[in-house]
Amino acid sequence: MKFVDETTIHVHAGRGGNGCLSFRREKFVAKGGPDGGDGGDGGSVYLEGDINLNTLVDYRFQRDYRAQSGQSGSSRNCTGRGGDDLVLKVPVGTTVIDEDTEEVLGDITDDGQRLMVAHGGFHGLGNTRFKSSVNRAPRQTSPGKEGEERNLRLELKVLADVGLVGLPNAGKSTFIRAVSAARPKVADYPFTTLVPNLGVVNPHKYRSFVIADVPGLVEGAAEGAGLGIRFLKHLTRTRLLLHLVDMMPPDGKNPADNIAIIEDELDQFSPTLWSRDRWLVLNKVDLLPEAERQQYCSDVVAQLGWEGPVYQVSALSAEGTAELCDDILEYLEACWEAERSDPEVARRELDVQHQMQYEARDRIESLRRSRKSDDQEEDDDFDDDDYDVEVVYSP
Repeated sequence: MKFVDETTIHVHAGRGGNGCLSFRREKFVAKGGPDGGDGGDGGSVYLEGDINLNTLVDYRFQRDYRAQSGQSGSSRNCTGRGGDDLVLKVPVGTTVIDEDTEEVLGDITDDGQRLMVAHGGFHGLGNTRFKSSVNRAPRQTSPGKEGEERNLRLELKVLADVGLVGLPNAGKSTFIRAVSAARPKVADYPFTTLVPNLGVVNPHKYRSFVIADVPGLVEGAAEGAGLGIRFLKHLTRTRLLLHLVDMMPPDGKNPADNIAIIEDELDQFSPTLWSRDRWLVLNKVDLLPEAERQQYCSDVVAQLGWEGPVYQVSALSAEGTAELCDDILEYLEACWEAERSDPEVARRELDVQHQMQYEARDRIESLRRSRKSDDQEEDDDFDDDDYDVEVVYSP
């Protein structure tokens, strides 16, 4: 199975059944009158969230879907059978967009939530419907209407409370292994993580949050370099970003410069995402000499002028991770409580998420157009980029 987070499909709702032209004919009944029944309504097309799915791979190979049409009416005022609705299962976190109008039809954020994407055609009327005091034997019927037809783009964004960002090999996968039961692949080479990984963190009993690890960013990611641009959109649903930085990078660069690279890429990709709450996590501090550790970390923070929270951890040994997770949980619970008690706060948060998603789609589409204008292949990283990526997605 492959991890696919974006695909396009064509859906066509069922056609309504035609009305029937019929007259009652029985022995000893000379003029029984009209008895043509109506047709049945066409089936509609729905998308339904399924918590057991985590990829759109099923829709990569089959693109056309059609609901059942309604049956025509018959004599004796019999109504035709309505067409069955077509229900397509999609992962929770799927955004549905009309390809032709770029209209966002809706977000599927709950298990079992249904979204109608194509309405079935209305049934035709039998000649009984046209009987009147001046027209006792009508020969008029109406045909069934065609069902709606749409080209849809499905975009999957993982539902996580916290997102991890950083350069390749900053220790993001090691961190998520240290704080959750997720077991993403870890190795000492860049881009070990090729797809998002989810982990459920339980600092305390019955209190938890979801954290997402996306492939590392590189300089120029906002212009399409590396893997990060493909998956940054998954962070648009998060409430908090953790910026992990390697305090002993193998290339010997200044950690402050590496932090600035990610800051710039986030700002270019989505200014709204960049302005979200971010905490700086200085990773691999166990590699620093004990006597110099605090001073070195303070110097890095001072060079950046960082004003937000700063944590020193070692993801490999889980040093400092418990305190960080406790603080994250308290922060998230405060956000959730504020939204429950004040609908205006919840509305503002939803508006911010929609703005981030809009900026992400706009950025990705602009890169697609620029690549096509350069006469590059249409099956590049933005069109079929996930085809050969193995799943290591671990909720």
